[in-house]
Amino acid sequence: MAAPKKYGDELRERATRMAVELRQDPATRSGAIGRVAGQLGMHPETLRNWVRQAEVDGGTRAGTTTSDAQRLAELERENRELRRANHILRTASAFFAAELDRPTTR
Repeated sequence: MAAPKKYGDELRERATRMAVELRQDPATRSGAIGRVAGQLGMHPETLRNWVRQAEVDGGTRAGTTTSDAQRLAELERENRELRRANHILRTASAFFAAELDRPTTR
């Protein structure tokens, strides 16, 4: 189960939008993330990470997009489940093969 979010989605979107807009203007670019984070009562690094991810999702920065990361996590989860199922089937197959090779006494 995922940990509860400290900040809601609406605040995250608003803060990210404000920071991105301020960073586009050369006069307000320096320290924009720190100012916005201070106004909204959050740590600047939190907002910096949100802005960085928004830039990746928007295609202005290289990196793994949110949708790609989610898909990758799903595929890794499915891969783990399949490996576990294969291990169980291999173990069961070896067990039953050994049972068939064992001579029966009557």
